[in-house]
Amino acid sequence: MARIRAINSDLGSSTIADLLPRLRARQVSAEAVVQACLARIEAREGEIKAWAFIDAELALRQARNLDQSTVRGPLHGIPIAVKDIFDTFDMPTCNGSVIHAERRPDADAPVVAMLREAGAVILGKTVTTEFAYFHPGPTVNPHDASRTPGGSSSGSAAAVAAGMAPVGLGSQTAASVIRPASFCGVVGYKSRLGCFPMSGVSPLARSLDSFGWMTRSVEDAGIVFAALSGLDIDYDIALEVPPNVGVCRTPVWESADGDMQALLETTAERLAAAGAGVVDLALPPWFERLVDAQKTVMAFETAQALADLRRRHGGQLSRRLMQLLDEGIATDYRDYRGALALAEQGRIELQSLAHDFDALIAPSACGEAPVGLEATGDPIFSRMWTLLGLPCISLPMGLGSNGMPLGLQLIGPMHDEEALFRAAGWVEKAVE
Repeated sequence: MARIRAINSDLGSSTIADLLPRLRARQVSAEAVVQACLARIEAREGEIKAWAFIDAELALRQARNLDQSTVRGPLHGIPIAVKDIFDTFDMPTCNGSVIHAERRPDADAPVVAMLREAGAVILGKTVTTEFAYFHPGPTVNPHDASRTPGGSSSGSAAAVAAGMAPVGLGSQTAASVIRPASFCGVVGYKSRLGCFPMSGVSPLARSLDSFGWMTRSVEDAGIVFAALSGLDIDYDIALEVPPNVGVCRTPVWESADGDMQALLETTAERLAAAGAGVVDLALPPWFERLVDAQKTVMAFETAQALADLRRRHGGQLSRRLMQLLDEGIATDYRDYRGALALAEQGRIELQSLAHDFDALIAPSACGEAPVGLEATGDPIFSRMWTLLGLPCISLPMGLGSNGMPLGLQLIGPMHDEEALFRAAGWVEKAVE
């Protein structure tokens, strides 16, 4: 990358909420914001390795075009890092695999096109695990290079945490937004299943794949949601009316380490002291079966989605991915159908159990990001919520014993994302 001249460095670490009024009023240019991000990338990318593709001139050209036009939309001039499984017409999309190293899509994925239409600058493509499964790429955790950033949206989480971009796009089939957000200490939002189109995105499991993004604040995550959905979040109301929160330790509570368990307990106490309605919500023991049900659905549908890759390029796929595909092929269709039925039963029962809550709160991960780059961490605390298709948002809530970030996730009602964002905004303010 060509060396970027010295610029106002605070622009690169600013929030979307701070940048947008300045960009709209022409107090700062989109080019200056992109320059700040590129300078940060130049300073830290050699260590973090968050990017699969970056072209400084292409990013700056987009910004200059915006500066020469009227205000384009609700994300005018905001740089966005795009996970390298989302098709982009002007950049390669390699899906974290040598098989697609030369792949150049002819069109944007719909969500990327929607972001461009909203005025965003597509800054570049971020590292993903191989086909968004478990085999990791080169990205390290920005807080400790010996630890994983999580996956599969590893590059996007690391880029936002390192100040390289204010937004990083991700996707989730098991825990691929929530877990890296927790490990890297950023806000991570996973949309409800079917909320946004997933065409033009490398598929894994059609009953699970969901769109999401990482930001530096709940408000920023809500701004992106509003730009894509048209539903603005009224945070003034959120701050005036404390939410009702259900504390959900989940049937896999023993998988959380001592730091994570203590964080959930102390956070519940702090929220209650701040005025929230906080009540323990114990899920029926059979909900533990949803974890294995998610694994069954993921294996079965991934074997279908990647059947051609397995047949023609099996020798170039990682051992981990081949094991999943073999498992999916061996899965009995009746077991797959039963897993989907169990998910539907879970949605119905949870709606009844949690109807009085604005959101549930639960661990985002087992604990801090593990040491080592050969794996991306255990996804167990998101498998159930992903299978149920619910919207989730992970908030950075503290540090573990080794000084690494810990996150808790809020899980919202299936069709009320505004309630989830309002609750998350209130919680963010209550614990800051």
